[in-house]
Amino acid sequence: MQEKISRLIASLKDCNYVTDYELATTLVLMENLSRPLLIEGEAGVGKTAIAAALACARGTELIRLQCFEGIDVSSAVYEWNYAQQLLWIKLGEKRAGSLSESDIYHERFLLERPLLKSIRQDKPPVLLIDEVDRADEAFEAFLLEVLSEFTITVPELGTLQARSIPYVILTSNGARELSDALRRRCLFHYVPYPDFEKELTILAAHLPDANLQLLQQITRFVQAARALDIRKRPGVAETIDWARALCGFNVARLGDSTEIVGSTLSCLFKTTEDRQAMGEQEIESLIATHA
Repeated sequence: MQEKISRLIASLKDCNYVTDYELATTLVLMENLSRPLLIEGEAGVGKTAIAAALACARGTELIRLQCFEGIDVSSAVYEWNYAQQLLWIKLGEKRAGSLSESDIYHERFLLERPLLKSIRQDKPPVLLIDEVDRADEAFEAFLLEVLSEFTITVPELGTLQARSIPYVILTSNGARELSDALRRRCLFHYVPYPDFEKELTILAAHLPDANLQLLQQITRFVQAARALDIRKRPGVAETIDWARALCGFNVARLGDSTEIVGSTLSCLFKTTEDRQAMGEQEIESLIATHA
């Protein structure tokens, strides 16, 4: 088990994802136990990136189901290609032959959506069920049934068995409380904002040619900004975007480039209130104190 965890950490690093031992252990347990993994955390901490990195590390397909209010079977599981079915019926009429129901409701007309597609792969894919907390309780109950059996019933075709069991990762931003039944079915991992060392490592992985001192200053600045009374704290993706923007301006030190720092803060702050709160004085104070 220890060796498998170490190999996964190295594989994820090769896929440009910096992980820790606890998360790597949970991912290995998810694979060994064939259990879904529920990942919670603030927006922007890299929950979705975990699924993409795992798919890269395992050399398999990433299938994503983006949840939203009102999501239904036709969006998540399957629907019929009615246009093609109608064309088939018209062609049948021209041939003066009779069409049976099995001719019309045939797999050739079945449009696979993420849930169905994920269980019909020969090689287990990574199934990302993103922002499951945005779906309603009825869909959550349906999802629980699918994840328990990994079979899907299409009334016209019968029950479709899984060819392989996907690696299932669910993410939640806490928009609503998930049911105890779903939580019991899943393994669990919480992703916090990274500490200084981890965020610096992430930046260095994404910008290997950047000046290390600048990356340290950027990391300290962002870590301090998250502690301010702002509406939306910048996530890791915003930190990476800002670092790339500053490198694009050939910034060597934040203190020497206050004007550029201020003009590029749109990478970090995504609301009018937060951006207005970061005036020239606040920027200079953050740079002087933390960069």
